[in-house]
Amino acid sequence: MTSREGRGLSVTRAAGAGRGRGQPGHVGAAAERRVRRRDGTAPALPHMKLALGALALVSVTLTLQGLGRRLLSMASSPPRDPPRDPPADPYDPGSVSAAFVTCPNETVAKELARAMVEQKLAACVNVLPHVTSIYTWKGKLEEDNEVLLMIKTRSSRIPALTQFIRSMHPYEVAEVVAVPVAQGNPPYLQWVQESVPP
Repeated sequence: MTSREGRGLSVTRAAGAGRGRGQPGHVGAAAERRVRRRDGTAPALPHMKLALGALALVSVTLTLQGLGRRLLSMASSPPRDPPRDPPADPYDPGSVSAAFVTCPNETVAKELARAMVEQKLAACVNVLPHVTSIYTWKGKLEEDNEVLLMIKTRSSRIPALTQFIRSMHPYEVAEVVAVPVAQGNPPYLQWVQESVPP
């Protein structure tokens, strides 16, 4: 056998092998040539693949370890307190009332509303215009356009409120209808009671 050396590698061919395909004794280059280092060891390419594979395995292992620690931390953390029920409603049902009064026009309605709030007979009065009222009066069917007052006050003040409306209202028989409030927004109901003295 003959050999040719160069750059630390030796290329070995079988003796008698030709340089070209047409010469006798030629076999394929892949089958005949063998690449080796001077010391006879194979190139380091397989070792590099093993090293890269090991690095990838270490990276995956560290990632899984971190995920496991996070899951364990979540599982071992103390449970949160369940939501608590809101405090009991301090409102005494029926202690506030909504009263309704109809007026012939907006001018009368606003005068009555302001007077009731100023005299602390009401905490708030809503003026609702364009109300159509159909009723009978002295045996005759009537239909009028009126203005409705919705009044929020203490239930204990309804008698005084009624007396005030009767003394100030232009109707011969003024409408005053009060309905006790069974429940509602506690802060608002508290504000009504604070606005109207007992």
